[in-house]
Amino acid sequence: MASARKKLQGLQREITCSICRSYFSEPITISCGHSFCRTCLSRSWRLGGTPSSCPECRQMAQTTEIPGVNGRLAEMTDLVKQLCSENFQSDEGQRQCASHKLTFKLFCEDDQKPLCVRCAQSPEHGAHKLSPVVEAAHNCRKKLQVLQSLLEKHLEEAEKLLAGEAIPAVDWHWMITEEFNKLHHFLLDEESLYLERLKQDERAEQDTLSQHVHTLQDLLTELQEAGHQPNVDLLWEVKHLLGRSASVLSQKAKAVSPELREYPIPGTIEMLRRFRVDIIIDPTAASPFLTVSDDLKSVKAGEGWQVGTKNPEDAVAHYVFAEQAFSSGRQYWEVDVTQLPQWILGIQNSRLSRKRKRKRKRNEDSCASVFLLCCVKKEEDYYLQTYPGSLNHRVKSPVPRVGVYLEYSSGTLAFYNVLQHSLIYRFYPILFTAPVTPIFSPGPPLPASEAGPMTLCPVDSHLNASCSSCL
Repeated sequence: MASARKKLQGLQREITCSICRSYFSEPITISCGHSFCRTCLSRSWRLGGTPSSCPECRQMAQTTEIPGVNGRLAEMTDLVKQLCSENFQSDEGQRQCASHKLTFKLFCEDDQKPLCVRCAQSPEHGAHKLSPVVEAAHNCRKKLQVLQSLLEKHLEEAEKLLAGEAIPAVDWHWMITEEFNKLHHFLLDEESLYLERLKQDERAEQDTLSQHVHTLQDLLTELQEAGHQPNVDLLWEVKHLLGRSASVLSQKAKAVSPELREYPIPGTIEMLRRFRVDIIIDPTAASPFLTVSDDLKSVKAGEGWQVGTKNPEDAVAHYVFAEQAFSSGRQYWEVDVTQLPQWILGIQNSRLSRKRKRKRKRNEDSCASVFLLCCVKKEEDYYLQTYPGSLNHRVKSPVPRVGVYLEYSSGTLAFYNVLQHSLIYRFYPILFTAPVTPIFSPGPPLPASEAGPMTLCPVDSHLNASCSSCL
């Protein structure tokens, strides 16, 4: 009995298609000797293109035309299917319940399993729906046929889509490319616009400085001429000359010191925020004149930090370091300085060396250990300065939030006005030779004033209208 069953299983393998794994349907045999269902081979060759190869051994077929049906193999398939059916029915009659040694006569619809009469009478299946095995099998085959038809329909639709026979799919490649092209053109237009505006601003600054020079020259001439006038005439003119001299001298700072212009670059901050890092302050590396918050996210000037000088540039600055140090990749962080009239941000590395692009650069710039952006208040004006570097520009109003971008491999350090989406200053190139640590200073505080904290913004924060805090 076991030997006969093995032989039958061997015949089943011989009449099974290696593509669909089912009995042959209209079997055909190709030049290499392998056989397949006619529909399966046709579909395989249509999707695989020409020239076609055997789906099983990959040998190239002698022709791409589908051969005729192998009649003898079709007859053998029908015969083996009949034998398998008779064997199944014979086995089905012999299969018994393991508990009661009775033939399965009923089927439990709730538990989806066959039962003998004794099992069906147990309390476990008392309220369940029971059906005769023959009826349940018939209903099951009907469900399988419906499911098979549905799957065949879906398979046909999927094959048409794969072969490109259905309605063309959405051309996402073209649409995405067009969107980026549009963005590129937009940015190029914006670049041209701002470069032209930059030229105009530079010309305006030159005109302002030139006008100031002419005013000084005219005033000097008047003062020289007044010095040679008779005493009475001089005294009649002195009030006017002194008033005009005071007015001209008061305009010196604005005429000589350039103003930092804002040139918003669309999408810059959004792009940089892809590289945001969550940094915290290292309280062990803080100056005793600074107070670090418990969450290590903000720092403020302590009561011991007193500034006695009226010249902000002469005041001593105290720093605190971040706990993190970076030696690769790209990093970006934002700092809220809304409540600080003066502050310092930057990076520190004791083994930094800077490439000099111009010979006129000072020697000490090439081995600087810190790169800083400083905000200084002089009288009613705010100035942004860099160290090292040449930035010393007035700003119309204080910068509420500063973005800092660090790219280690290219040696780039850049500062941004987050509210205006504009660049403040870029150090480039810097040759980093060791890990870089962010540094912060919430001051120097102004005399007789109490400054607020410098706060590291969370990576998921956004800027509100007033930028008074990190949300």
